[in-house]
Amino acid sequence: MTNDQAQREEEELCHAVQLRKERRARWRRQGERSLWQNLSMIGALGWLIVAPTLLALAIGRWLDRTFASGVFFSGALIVVGVAVGSYLAWQRVNREKEQAE
Repeated sequence: MTNDQAQREEEELCHAVQLRKERRARWRRQGERSLWQNLSMIGALGWLIVAPTLLALAIGRWLDRTFASGVFFSGALIVVGVAVGSYLAWQRVNREKEQAE
């Protein structure tokens, strides 16, 4: 391990310790989030995944009926809907995390 690598790791560790101290101080000042806030976040994340999935399913079913393709489009678009919903939920969680810091 070179001296530069050791110094960089030490700086990262100091940064992580500082973040932890700040988070602990904020938690002591503000307290824990309420049960209702946590439940509303879970509900919002659920709908962020469910809504695009259902929309993709509806479009897929319409395409399957139009082209008489069985479940070809429905299956593919369900995967796309879940992927889009998961991405949106991931973005929401990161935004909440940034606001908390």
